[in-house]
This record gives sequence, C-alpha cells and structure tokens, in this order.
Amino acid sequence: MEFTLTEEQEMFQEMVRNWVEKECPKDAARDYEAQEFEYPFELWDKMSEAGFHAIGLPPELGGQGGDVVTQMILTRELARSLAGLTWIFGISSFCAKSINKFASDVAREELIPQLAEGKLRVAIAVTEPSGGTDLMGAMKTRAAKVDGGWSITGQKIWSTAAHVSDYLFLMARTEDIVDKPARGVTLFLVKNPAEGLECRQIPKVGMKSVGSCEVFLDDVFVPDEYVVGQPGQGFYQMLSTLNNERIMVAALCTGIIDGCIEEALSYLMEREAFGKKIGSFQVWHQNLADMAMMQKQAELMTYYAAWKSESGEDCGREANMAKVVASEYAGKCSDIAIQVLGGMGYALETHPQRYWRDSRLYRIGPITNEMARNSIAETFGLPRSF
Repeated sequence: MEFTLTEEQEMFQEMVRNWVEKECPKDAARDYEAQEFEYPFELWDKMSEAGFHAIGLPPELGGQGGDVVTQMILTRELARSLAGLTWIFGISSFCAKSINKFASDVAREELIPQLAEGKLRVAIAVTEPSGGTDLMGAMKTRAAKVDGGWSITGQKIWSTAAHVSDYLFLMARTEDIVDKPARGVTLFLVKNPAEGLECRQIPKVGMKSVGSCEVFLDDVFVPDEYVVGQPGQGFYQMLSTLNNERIMVAALCTGIIDGCIEEALSYLMEREAFGKKIGSFQVWHQNLADMAMMQKQAELMTYYAAWKSESGEDCGREANMAKVVASEYAGKCSDIAIQVLGGMGYALETHPQRYWRDSRLYRIGPITNEMARNSIAETFGLPRSF
C-alpha cells in the first residue's frame, strides 16, 4: 500500500502552493469574497494563465492531461486560501470532463480547447426549486423535440456562476417514465445568453463574489449537436460528474481545514494572555490535536476516493464518505479556529469566519449529508429509505 504522493505530484503541489501565495493569498481571497455579486474575472484569468483549467483534459484537444488525484491536489491547495471561491476553478473543471466524455465530436472539438485555455466557462444547472436532493422525482424542466434541436422550458436554482458562464450544463426531462424517474432525462449544453434564458443572482451567506443563480428558461432552443450523450440517459451519464464533484468538495474542505490550522497556529504562537503565549494553554493543545486528526482523516478519504475514481472503479460510496467527513470536519475546524481567535474571530478582517461561512454550504450541497448517508447505507444492501 502506498500512502505518499509521487515525486511529480509533490512538485505540482509545491508549484500550486507558491502560485497561491503569490497570486491569491488569504488577504486577497478575503477581499475577492467580500465583493458580493462582483465575479472575480481577474482571478479566473490568473488561473487561465497558470494552465489550471487544462488539467484533466486531453492533450490532443489542448489539455494538459493529469489524473483525478492531481485535480484534487490543485483543489485542496487553492482552497487553503480561497475556500469556497475555489469553485471559480472547480465548476467548469468537472463540467469539462463530462463534456469530453459524453458530448458529440462537434461539441467536444469546439469547446474543450477553449475550456482548456480558460476562454469559456460552463455552469452546472441541475437542481430545481421544488426538488433539492430529490433531483429526478421533482424534475419539472422539460425539453421537447423540435426541428433541428430541442426547446427547453423550466427553472433551475443554485446554478453557481451561471450569470457569467458561456454554457449551462443542464438536465431536463425528455420522457415520462412513471416507475423509473431516473430514466427519461437528458443533458444539454445551453448557450448563454440565449433568447428565453434569464439568470438572477441569489444573496447568500458565503462565496459572495462567485454568484449562485436562479435560471429561468422559456422555450430556449438547443441544437441537436449540443445534446450531451444519449437522450434519456442523462442521469446515468451524470453519475461520473456527480462523483467527481463530491470528491472535489472533499478536497476543497480538506483545504479549508489546512487553512484553519494555519490560522489557529499563527494566533496561538503570537497572542499573549496572563503573561504567556496562549499556545501554551493545554486546552488549545487538545483542540489543535483534534484539528490535526480531522485533517488527516479528510485527506486520506479524499485521496482514496480520487484514486478509486481514476482507477475506473465504482467510487460512489467512497465519494459520498469523503464528502461527508471532510465537510463536517471543515465546519468543526473553522469553528475551533474562530474560538482560538476569540473576539477577533468574529471580525470580517480575519479568515476563519470566511472558512466557517463557506464550509457550512458543503454539508448541504451538492448533496445533503443526510442523503449521502442514505446512499452509503444502501451500498451495504439496505433498502431505500425514501
């Protein structure tokens, strides 16, 4: 069994960490995040120049190659500073992988090179207002076949960065199969802007500058070549994207834990009270040890899920486990870090509060931890509980 990164992966990790310290250190990340509704195009462009958007995409289409573990190393190192703003990279990244795997040759050859260069952004538009985790049962967005393509009508919610994306990676029902709701849905690449398409940003607790949107579609036309994969099989094709997304959330949350430990340690070594450094107090020894143990568990589960995914094995159980564990530990570690800073932990000028606000989302999305636990239990043979 091997528990270390390869030499190449370690070099990549060091390169990304140096890039983060130069291009988006924690103070810059805090300032980006504070600009609600103002998407950080400058940060996107810096990531494009660094070649991050090309990682995981085929070299023959302008990508840099790289496996799932490499993507998670990148996600973790970015999140150590950016926290939830890491989705500036993440959303287009896992959409691009699905486009490369399932889209038509016309769409692949047109879009993948531009995605690799950072010239295009893609947002995922799957969740619906009345459904949440009940994705298939509540799917009301419909696509009807018309001459030369499809006409889509419906509504999506929590579509991150939809307002600044060139395409929406969207799921719509194309056929009613009462006893099998997971069948009969299709994936589309919806051009944005388009006639009949509207995006509205939602005010929220964290990740303010990324933007999360309601999406409204009224007879939006999509050409046949922008159907992704086989019509009616969209949910099954989406599974690989969903697993990749959950592993990426786990890596992001592990990065948040890294940042929390850094912030706590820095303050423990600097702050004085009662005539000594507060890092000498036993209570903080206990808390820091807890954070370190949570960090290691999140790290190992994340990289194991990534390794299984890259190996082509079924990683659904491991992706859910990593997502649940890392997201819950990120919340606990950010809360401890706030407590370490005392009153300053409640000030917006410090960083743990940002980690705390961003990490809270990942116990809810992209799947609630309750539903992830249900899915894990089912893999042991228990009957569906909903």
